[in-house]
Amino acid sequence: MRAVVALGGNALAKRGEPMTADYLRKNVREACAALADFSSGNEVVITHGNGPQVGLLALQNLAYQDVAAYPLDILGAETQGMIGYVVQQELANALGGAREVTAILTTTVVDESDPAFERPTKLIGPQYSASDAAEAAAEYRWTIAKDGDLFRRVVPSPVPQSIVQAPLVNRLLEAGSLVVCVGGGGVPVKLESSGRQVGVQAVVDKDLASAALAADIGADTLIMLTDGDFVIEHWGTPEQRGILRASADAVAAMEFEEGSMRPKIDAAIRVARAGGRALIGPLDRLEDLLARRIGTEIVPELAAGVEYVDRDGSDGSDGSGERGGRAEREGPGRAGRATA
Repeated sequence: MRAVVALGGNALAKRGEPMTADYLRKNVREACAALADFSSGNEVVITHGNGPQVGLLALQNLAYQDVAAYPLDILGAETQGMIGYVVQQELANALGGAREVTAILTTTVVDESDPAFERPTKLIGPQYSASDAAEAAAEYRWTIAKDGDLFRRVVPSPVPQSIVQAPLVNRLLEAGSLVVCVGGGGVPVKLESSGRQVGVQAVVDKDLASAALAADIGADTLIMLTDGDFVIEHWGTPEQRGILRASADAVAAMEFEEGSMRPKIDAAIRVARAGGRALIGPLDRLEDLLARRIGTEIVPELAAGVEYVDRDGSDGSDGSGERGGRAEREGPGRAGRATA
């Protein structure tokens, strides 16, 4: 199998933990231990987010005022090197040196006329109280948005068009390497008519960039690892239901929260419409996700449109580890609204 595995933010920085190097390494080590078996026998590219880390670097950057603050594209490149180094090292350690692991810095082509530049949605950095957020917005001219009960900085997140280094990633996979790349969605760049790359002030969503990479290298599966068991329809309401499986068209008709589940769904749709499949599920149950005992799968076509987890919240398992076949099914015309 050729797969792109996208590590969610929870794999790198858990909520409530200080963003220290020690915690980063601990969390990455746990993630790589979960990935080791799968990585040992497949062609695997590992991507990762950088929202908390790039926001932290931006704050540290502002603290030193003798020079102008570094722009977001350079900060994004810094996080690729910082996190990529730790992932490369910990995955190689988890595999006992049995596979070569290579981390590379990648750039992601975006359109400078993307409407995202007029409507920032990408959450970065730490959370703030309402008063602290207002103070930071005034001092640094940031755009602020709610993140749960607190607030965070938001920046533009344009749609990725392609990954510039995809041919190199393909060659590394063919040579037997495991590849760590597209950290934080890759450094966003625009391509001038001369072919020259120019950095863009934005942070690309890592799931959408992972989908772009999956298409560029012909991966058959995109795996987005998070801390949720399923994608949930009607999240936070009495009607909420977990989605076991859905077609690209059916899930495209649903609505999801912009800064949360929507990018994962859009990434899954992109992969499925290109003929692949996408899995969304928990990192700590990767084996069960691959065996389809947990998590959500998005596929090119599905006669039922959507298959749901039982309304009682169970995953349709009969307790023996096999799917019990009790998933509810609903056609694409009745998918309704969804939030995450």
